[in-house]
Amino acid sequence: MIRLEELTKTFQTDQGVVTAVDRINLEVPEGEICVLLGPSGCGKTTTMKMINRLITPTSGKIYIDGKDTDEYDPVELRRNIGYAIQQIGLFPNMTVAENISVVPSLLGWDKKKCHERARELLNMVAMDPDAFMDRYPNELSGGQQQRIGVIRALAADAPVLLMDEPFGAIDPINREVIQDEFLKMQEKIRKTIIFVSHDIDEAVKMGDRVAIFREGHLEQYAPPDELLAYPINEFIADFVGGDRTLKRLRLARIAEVMHSDVQTLKPDDSVERAREILASSAQEGVPVVDRDGHPRGFINQRIAEGGSGKAGDLAQPLSFTVRSRDDLRTAVSSMFTHNVNWVAVLDDGGHLIGYVSQQDITDLLGTVRGDTRAA
Repeated sequence: MIRLEELTKTFQTDQGVVTAVDRINLEVPEGEICVLLGPSGCGKTTTMKMINRLITPTSGKIYIDGKDTDEYDPVELRRNIGYAIQQIGLFPNMTVAENISVVPSLLGWDKKKCHERARELLNMVAMDPDAFMDRYPNELSGGQQQRIGVIRALAADAPVLLMDEPFGAIDPINREVIQDEFLKMQEKIRKTIIFVSHDIDEAVKMGDRVAIFREGHLEQYAPPDELLAYPINEFIADFVGGDRTLKRLRLARIAEVMHSDVQTLKPDDSVERAREILASSAQEGVPVVDRDGHPRGFINQRIAEGGSGKAGDLAQPLSFTVRSRDDLRTAVSSMFTHNVNWVAVLDDGGHLIGYVSQQDITDLLGTVRGDTRAA
């Protein structure tokens, strides 16, 4: 969808010619998020701004959906590429609806279509259109303004979106919320996105692919898990951090390692049955569930060996549970907090659907998701 070929930008300074971006070759498949990452002055923002001609390349080519962007009028090109920035840039004299509709209006959309699009996008970021359409930017919180800035970039339904540290000015709690909302949106809209960031944790969370720059050069371009597992040099290893194995935990969902064939007990089952399950399986505990499949506790080896009677009477309460869509970081953090080796997995209705253990997570970290090195 987006392809950069030998893309280069030089600037003339008092000290001579400076190369800000040096022969970048990079391809972003349709519907994916590519995060450009690196220290200040590395060339990531310059690269992004060349895509919509805010900065004119010195040499090289940029293709969008197979078409050379040199063939576009720059103004037309920018109107057909969404653009979201850290500073937001909402017009203070325009309502929320009018801000969202700026580019659609320039493209000739009628007022009714603009209005419907604004309502649709506000719903997508959990902002009630009836409450927010007619407000002005100074009546919104910083997080709400940032949401408007992001969906304004989506208003014209352009296939390509450029995002320049769009969540960088938001406090950590709101940043996580907005990131999560955006990723849910992306599952539906599947835009092709270039996303500039300086934060490795954000890049790992947001990107389908991550491009790390240094001094104008593209050092490594790979899916996040491959990047964390196989940094190609010392610079990349230092940049992604010594805790890169732990960072990989947020890339995988519990559903990927969950055992769905968990054996369970009913409250009226005997403790002897628990001993049989523990002896014949790899489970470290046997959940006790009611007739509807909701967990009521569990029997472990200590309880099974030292007790008799009904499982429901002896079951120990579950300290915590997780959902299959949670990331592995959530599971590991909870296991360490409660000093346990496994955790029950529930669906949204609270029904037991499996379990995951520390060993399962360790085994997963021995593999790499999205490994493209052999491709």
